[in-house]
Amino acid sequence: MASGEALIAYRALLRATRKSFAGDSVMLNASASEVRKKFEENRHVTSQTEIQRLLEEAREASHFISTMIVQAELNERGGYEMKLDNHHAGATLEVPSEENLRKFV
Repeated sequence: MASGEALIAYRALLRATRKSFAGDSVMLNASASEVRKKFEENRHVTSQTEIQRLLEEAREASHFISTMIVQAELNERGGYEMKLDNHHAGATLEVPSEENLRKFV
């Protein structure tokens, strides 16, 4: 049963990253690699308590990625724009400064 739950959690995380990082191949690849790495690191966990804790962490991470991460895109005026969806409603967003964003471009 836990392996089925792990697969569901794994797929949910990948879906969340694909949606949050759509159009950003660097972040898509990096996030998919990180998700896989974390699941591989815990492949041999046998304690049901530990498995349930890890599954809960995966569910929380998926929810966080889906609701709290928003990609900012450089617009033609040289500023950054974020497009929020309904699933971001009620989330508290911390908007980075233009100066900090330029460091990553």
